[in-house]
Amino acid sequence: MWDKLITDFMSEMHPKMWAMVAQSTWETIYMGLAATLIAVLIGLPMGFLAFLTDKGRILEHRTAFSVLDVIINIGRSVPFIILLIILMPVTRFLVGTTLGTTAAIVPLSVAAIPFFARLTANALLEVPTGLTEAAKSMGATHWQVVSKYYLPESLPILINAVTLTLVSLIGYSAMAGVVGGGGLGNLAISYGEHRNMVYVKWISTIIIVAIVMICQKAGDVLAARVDHR
Repeated sequence: MWDKLITDFMSEMHPKMWAMVAQSTWETIYMGLAATLIAVLIGLPMGFLAFLTDKGRILEHRTAFSVLDVIINIGRSVPFIILLIILMPVTRFLVGTTLGTTAAIVPLSVAAIPFFARLTANALLEVPTGLTEAAKSMGATHWQVVSKYYLPESLPILINAVTLTLVSLIGYSAMAGVVGGGGLGNLAISYGEHRNMVYVKWISTIIIVAIVMICQKAGDVLAARVDHR
């Protein structure tokens, strides 16, 4: 029995296949990191604005808050697989194709931006209101309140939000493999499922789980280091 398993494994996992696994692993990491970076660059200010324009905040503006709140809620409510299909014309316009790793970053980023914006707004709710009120009483400007109080105080939660976004995007990147998005998800489907290569499917899954666990652990350690509460 074991001899047959080992023979099947060696037959399936030949050097060329290991090279494809390595390439797909890199593509998964690339998609996750690039989409997370874009989500943070756009979602962070969006989340701050949604929080600061809410009722009773320093930039209270009912219309602005309502618009941002609706955009974030709609963006979070669209299932990713549908978003992949809806955004195909946009992806083709921006990248020139809807296939491949770089093309997959577009829907991944669009899905992650409202998600991270909501996490940012929720993180800011954890900042004690007494700190900002004391800062305003001392004559701090809006920018100083944001940069000196809100941002440092919410940093551990924001790091956890980045970690959660990255972990979610790695899972979404596997789903992007259904439409030729590249990465381990594409490898598992193209070879593991369609060509019935069981070991390729399992190894792809194990690597995805390992990447998620490593990212989560790194995020937890970093958040603990900057948490001085």
